[in-house]
Amino acid sequence: MPNFRKYNYDQNSMVVINFEDQLQPNTFEYTLHRLIEEHIDLSAFYDHYKNDEGGRSAYDPAILLKIVLFAYSKGITSSREIQWQCEHNIIFNN
Repeated sequence: MPNFRKYNYDQNSMVVINFEDQLQPNTFEYTLHRLIEEHIDLSAFYDHYKNDEGGRSAYDPAILLKIVLFAYSKGITSSREIQWQCEHNIIFNN
């Protein structure tokens, strides 16, 4: 079993925002989240992880895929720009 960083959409940040509650039905973000969580088989990605017995936790490919597809939907295709947007929390505020 790959060792991924734990994430929980129900967690609260310092500003007390529940990220799961921010996904409103009938929006692109909600559909993208549900599609990746419930309908897309990501086992091809998981098979390549060999860090279950040691090494640093990896980011779950589902989260990374959501970020990339959401960024592409906003017209952002540069990996450096996606990184900058994530670090500055800009992409999620528009």
